[in-house]
Amino acid sequence: MSNPSRARAAALSASAVLLSSFLAGCGDGNQDVDLGAQKLSWKDCPAPSEAEGGGTSPSPLPGGARWECATMKAPLDWGKPKGDTIGLALVRAKASGAASKRIGSLVFNFGGPGGSGVTTLPAFGTDYAKLRTRYDLVSFDPRGVGRSAPVQCESDEQLDTYFQQDAAPDNPAERTKLIANTKKFNAACEKNSKRMLPHVRTTDAARDMDLMRQVLGDDKLHYFGISYGTELGGVYAHLFPGHVGRAVFDGVVDPTQNSEQGSLGQAKGFQLALDNFADNCTSQVKDCPVGDTAQDVKNKIAKLLKDLGRKPIPGIFPRELTQTAATNGIAQSLYSKDFWEYLTEGLEQAYDGDGRVLMLLSDSMNGRSENGKYSNITAANIAINCADDKPRYTVADVQSKLPEFRAASPVFGDFLAWSMVSCTDWAVPGAADHPDVSAPGSAPILVVGNTGDPATPYEGAKKMVDALGKGVGVELTYKGQGHGAYDSKDKCVQSAVNGYLLDGKVPAAGTVCS
Repeated sequence: MSNPSRARAAALSASAVLLSSFLAGCGDGNQDVDLGAQKLSWKDCPAPSEAEGGGTSPSPLPGGARWECATMKAPLDWGKPKGDTIGLALVRAKASGAASKRIGSLVFNFGGPGGSGVTTLPAFGTDYAKLRTRYDLVSFDPRGVGRSAPVQCESDEQLDTYFQQDAAPDNPAERTKLIANTKKFNAACEKNSKRMLPHVRTTDAARDMDLMRQVLGDDKLHYFGISYGTELGGVYAHLFPGHVGRAVFDGVVDPTQNSEQGSLGQAKGFQLALDNFADNCTSQVKDCPVGDTAQDVKNKIAKLLKDLGRKPIPGIFPRELTQTAATNGIAQSLYSKDFWEYLTEGLEQAYDGDGRVLMLLSDSMNGRSENGKYSNITAANIAINCADDKPRYTVADVQSKLPEFRAASPVFGDFLAWSMVSCTDWAVPGAADHPDVSAPGSAPILVVGNTGDPATPYEGAKKMVDALGKGVGVELTYKGQGHGAYDSKDKCVQSAVNGYLLDGKVPAAGTVCS
């Protein structure tokens, strides 16, 4: 099982196109130019690269406003700021309101780590129309991601095989194969991206954001971070507390946890979301098509996964729906309550021997397009996590923790426990046990936690508030389902967030939206 929040995933190929774009983005020698004074050349956005997920250029916003793209130069190594540079891809839509009311730029990071902001912001741009009245909406592909010197590992064909493997081994032979495949994947990352791997830490991305603030012409960084974007925002606030403007953290990563604790927390979070799905389905007026009671729904899912572990069923030809792919698909459907209907449909079909819907959901999780091309979200996810996280776990470590993970989630526990070996043979040492987000002197940061969040469990919001320090974090609770809160369209949440970002009104600490 891969997941885009703190656990591990896998990666994208070293295609010639992406390799050439990577090399073009890296300077060949030292530079003496003040990067903070560089001028961006904004142009119509090209179609997304394969590493960004492919597709077509972003459509204009309602009213005809066009998305613009640019490339910002940043140091490859922030320890050598006058050395070689890389290009970071940016996207923006200019503020729609009167120039006299414009506050500045509002920079978004949608998480992962490894997600392309250049493709995600236009895809959800209409959701932030209210915020665009006073801000230029801006996002970016962080270093190692998408068009920003992307980390590259295995080929698309190799990744198809990688994602078909048994990621929750039941016997010594399966364990040996999982470890061998992990080593092979990590070796491919080192071979194809050796130059970038030491320079994709969250602290590097935070320094990029402060450079971005300067280049965009803002005295303060106004920021909207979602999922991993909350960790990035917290690290930014720690490094540059005096530069924090109006900031919102939504779908909050617990900054006090190491990678093992984070994975265990996600096992509990995804299990809670699955429980909520089962309760919701069986409490409807009409019969739930995938079980008579909530426990029956979960029992049937457990049986399906066990059966798939022995014998996969047809998925999307020529690939089969394996236990791992089905678990991935179920997890993907729990990110939003709007996806629950797809989970119901996918389970119905799988019980009849058709794995196509669950495999489509799994492909979405892994960044695979219908044409068989992978984005580099999972390559970047592993590279950033492994560069950030100091712990390295052995097979014995995982085996000792399996009972705890299984108690947390009969469905997701094994997969998230075994994901801990992803960094064991990584080429670059991890930076720390957990990020430092203490930010004394920062402006208030609105921290929004969702009680039903599977990927970043609700408890993390309070931990983030405490870690930011007294007078900085302001917690708001949303009693809802899915990952994050603002995009749930809840009026209470959106009113509080908009009120702070647009008018500087900090909601009362402890505000609850339900």
